[in-house]
Amino acid sequence: MALRLEDYALIGDRHSAALVGVDGSIDWLCLPRFDAPACFAALLGTPEHGQWALTPTDQVRPAGRRYRPDSLVLETDLTTGTGTVRITDCMPARSDTAQVIRIVEALDGRVQVHSRVVLAFDYGSRPPLWRRQHGRLHAVAGPDGVSLDGDVRHEIRDGVAQATFHVEPGRNVALRMSWHGLANADKPGRDPHVLVEQTDRWWRTWAAHCSYQGDYREAVIRSLLTLKALTYAPSGGMVAAATTSLPEQLGGARNWDYRYCWVRDATFTLLALLESGYVKEAQAWREWLLRALAGDPARLQIMYGVAGESRLPETELDLPGYADSRPVRVGNAASEQFQLDAYGDLMDSLHQGREHDLTPDEDAWHAQTALMDVLESRWTEPDHGIWEVRGAPRHFVYSKVMAWTAADRAIAAVERSGLAGPLDRWKQLRPDIHTQVCSDGFDTSRHTFTQSYGSTALDAAVLLMPAVGFLPARDPRIAGTVKAVEKHLLQDGFVQRYNAQGSGRVDDLPAGEGAFLPCTFWLADAHAMAGRKGRARQLYEKLLDLRNDVGLLTEEYDTTQQRLVGNLPQALTHVAVVNTAFGLQGGGASRRRSASRSRSRS
Repeated sequence: MALRLEDYALIGDRHSAALVGVDGSIDWLCLPRFDAPACFAALLGTPEHGQWALTPTDQVRPAGRRYRPDSLVLETDLTTGTGTVRITDCMPARSDTAQVIRIVEALDGRVQVHSRVVLAFDYGSRPPLWRRQHGRLHAVAGPDGVSLDGDVRHEIRDGVAQATFHVEPGRNVALRMSWHGLANADKPGRDPHVLVEQTDRWWRTWAAHCSYQGDYREAVIRSLLTLKALTYAPSGGMVAAATTSLPEQLGGARNWDYRYCWVRDATFTLLALLESGYVKEAQAWREWLLRALAGDPARLQIMYGVAGESRLPETELDLPGYADSRPVRVGNAASEQFQLDAYGDLMDSLHQGREHDLTPDEDAWHAQTALMDVLESRWTEPDHGIWEVRGAPRHFVYSKVMAWTAADRAIAAVERSGLAGPLDRWKQLRPDIHTQVCSDGFDTSRHTFTQSYGSTALDAAVLLMPAVGFLPARDPRIAGTVKAVEKHLLQDGFVQRYNAQGSGRVDDLPAGEGAFLPCTFWLADAHAMAGRKGRARQLYEKLLDLRNDVGLLTEEYDTTQQRLVGNLPQALTHVAVVNTAFGLQGGGASRRRSASRSRSRS
């Protein structure tokens, strides 16, 4: 029976990542890159699609697990009838190869352990050829090569690397899997024990730079560590999640590949990093944005690959998927959609960089003026919206709000930063958008902003209107919208993105999904900004209670089955953990995008 998503922890080396189960199995491993096909995917199929299980041969039960303090080194304890073992897992900092280090030790007693390594590259479709060279096992398949070594000798039986050994106090066993691609794999690796301690020290040193000192510090630091682990070190880009196709509804069809970098997340991410004192990471993220845009900002996409790739074709794999959820997708066709809000997101993120005194970059302003040229000509067009609906384009209210945000930030760049641009034209554009949104996107009978022009459906994305400065948090129209969301989109205290069924449906997919956790954080932000700090804290703590035992969250929560659903771990959710905490402390993150002094009113 498959583990629950709550049962997984993340390890990574800032190039790639793996998910470790509470039973000591590694069921998802991307090597050498987050989005590379050189991964095994037991999480999406069966153990035959790839797995590294370390299992005591006696009857076993989990006895607890934890990350080491302020670290991404994971410790998993398993108890048997003969004793208790601890498995320590990590992925050391990348040099020329990706490595997974596993150390098995006995806390008490004498325990026999079985190691079973099933390698199947390209999402479990390509079993390797096993060879033994220089005392180590090597598995090769096409461009991929992996070596397996350590303190015990694995033998190949029926295409599976297996070993049985025992541990007791004073005797531990270290194991290593290394990806080396086409390179020569004969070079011996460094001592695994030393690598574990170096990895632990590296993460603790990084975490020590966190400037947050308020309530919920443990949750904030764990989320920041998770975000750092989801960052692709060579480019500075941050993937939305480490996985693909983990379902938003168990057994359903809303299964997407999230191993890419979304422009939408840029502002949220920049502010979380900057407010927490991680200027270097914020600078790298901004550099990734500029590299992704390259020489043609007018062709802005909503997402790119970890290195800035623009071609992300979507295909479906012949795998049953997690909880038999189909289809399993690789790539993301939403990258080809027109989403107006992405222009506002990018304009705002670069604006926030200037507001927080990131090193000026002339290329950034050139890109922004080019984006504004496109926005001025296209803001009146329908789009696919923040939720990337796979249906007909509409005039989404949040999209128009973010078009307003783009104009507002462009004006601020001229008036406050002294940059050159057509100020008069932008000053006319901003109120034009504002007036239209307040006229066509507001339902006067129910006193709420809607999802799209002419629609009665609601959308939790409009909770961000006060955060971007479109209207004050205490404006009666915002208050009415918050009440409408709480009345119609709350599901056992958690917020759904929008009406996903009935007359309010906006896509052609089967109805049904979990409550959307970032939206619930946005509701907490709206309450905090309106002065309802008690209600905001109540919501925030309710969300923190959903974290698994090692502090991780997905994108959604199934309130019926009381399970986390969606890709894991979800960057946007963990960014919200950080930003809402700052907002509750009265910091800038609660007003994270309303930096312009001048305000349009309608």
